[in-house]
Amino acid sequence: MIPVITIDGPSGTGKGTLTDLLAERLGWSSLDSGALYRVLGVAARRQGVALDDADVLAGLADTLPVRFVSGQVLLGEDDVSAEIRTEEAGMAASKVAAHPEVRASLLDWQRRMAREPGLVADGRDMGTVVFPSAPLKIFLDASPEVRAERRYKQLKGKGLDANLPQLVRDIRERDARDRNRPVAPLCAADDAILVDSTAMSIAEVLDRVLEEVRRVFPKLVL
Repeated sequence: MIPVITIDGPSGTGKGTLTDLLAERLGWSSLDSGALYRVLGVAARRQGVALDDADVLAGLADTLPVRFVSGQVLLGEDDVSAEIRTEEAGMAASKVAAHPEVRASLLDWQRRMAREPGLVADGRDMGTVVFPSAPLKIFLDASPEVRAERRYKQLKGKGLDANLPQLVRDIRERDARDRNRPVAPLCAADDAILVDSTAMSIAEVLDRVLEEVRRVFPKLVL
């Protein structure tokens, strides 16, 4: 069995940063499952596909020409790394991810990412659906207000306009959609370790998770 660590949680908790740091520390591969849904949302917009058209979206997902190369996310030959990180792309991802047909189309793709020596997988259903047998599952959370403030600072740091109250509303709306979708809703696996990052730095979160890594994988040299 290839060892897998899953990092689940809502948007803006630092899952992606934690996943990258942990994968680098372990020398393992990483999977940003959210990027898949973001790319699908971008592809749908470019092709004029409605985000509520589940069948067409699933067909698009089956042939989605997405590649992750040297830190870049490619849709065909186009680098969409920056485009998929916009608020618009995030909301589109949440909408397309709500369709069971779409999730089924991308399930095998995600599971094939598990390869030696191991995988750190970031998403919303990594520990509950995609890798339910993973020996270590982390559920990372934070308050909506703190997550919105983090996103606000990111956008301002990039010279982009941002409205903090609107970001809070968007995050609450996305949380509700992700938690209440009929298939693979956002929730912690029964055996997940809950980590609340509201009052923690990313370094503190990494240290906390490394404690669990040492417990579950005592033979790893960290």
